[in-house]
Amino acid sequence: MFDKLKDMASLMGQAREMKAKMAQLQAELAEKTVEADAGAGAVHVTVNGKLEVVRITLDPPLLAALAGTGADTDQAMVEELMVAAVNAALVKAQELVRTETSRALGLNLPGMDQLLGG
Repeated sequence: MFDKLKDMASLMGQAREMKAKMAQLQAELAEKTVEADAGAGAVHVTVNGKLEVVRITLDPPLLAALAGTGADTDQAMVEELMVAAVNAALVKAQELVRTETSRALGLNLPGMDQLLGG
């Protein structure tokens, strides 16, 4: 009977430890960023480990092209490039979260990718 209580207490301690590790990991991930681009660097996006877009940079020649004739067509192209760059950066950020979570917790469990957005 006492062995089961000890096991339960140990399990509760491990759960508290894992919760603390996850909180620390989330704080660390918030400080990390990944970058991706589209259109050969014409659109550059930075995303943090909380999967938030923190910066979008447009190449000056791309902006100049928007100011010229055919701006509607150019705007559509830029919008498509922005979507592509944001999606690429989010994929990298999700991989960062998976890698850092597995590393911090010392886990490589089946299904971890789906749990963490993969």
